[in-house]
Amino acid sequence: MTPKQPGFVNGAPLFLLRAEGLAVALAAVAAFSRSGGSWRLFAILILAPDLSMLGYLAGPRTGAAAYNAAHAHLGPVIVLAAAVAFAVPAGIAIALIWIAHIGIDRALGFGLKYGEGFAFTHLGRVGRRAREAKS
Repeated sequence: MTPKQPGFVNGAPLFLLRAEGLAVALAAVAAFSRSGGSWRLFAILILAPDLSMLGYLAGPRTGAAAYNAAHAHLGPVIVLAAAVAFAVPAGIAIALIWIAHIGIDRALGFGLKYGEGFAFTHLGRVGRRAREAKS
């Protein structure tokens, strides 16, 4: 059993959030495959949101803010809505890739970050110390 950590999701809700992330990722990839978007573009951009981790060079609070801005669904949903409204296929493809990235991260347990450091997420701690704590 995972020890309870204040501010983090545990137990069944954690399982559901990770399953939800997987479902979002699969839906985004399925929509992308039907959109006619370039799989080369997909391969190039799938890790692009992780460039936001460069914000950690300015410190943990700035890093968390940059990471969270790139890993919350608000950004890609706005891009998707605008791209659909203005019939911009490249924008639709980019938004779907971005949504797939976020879903994959959530499914793997990488949540939104707290200002204490990269390892502190809303889904629990990530990294070697988190694995050691579970042992």
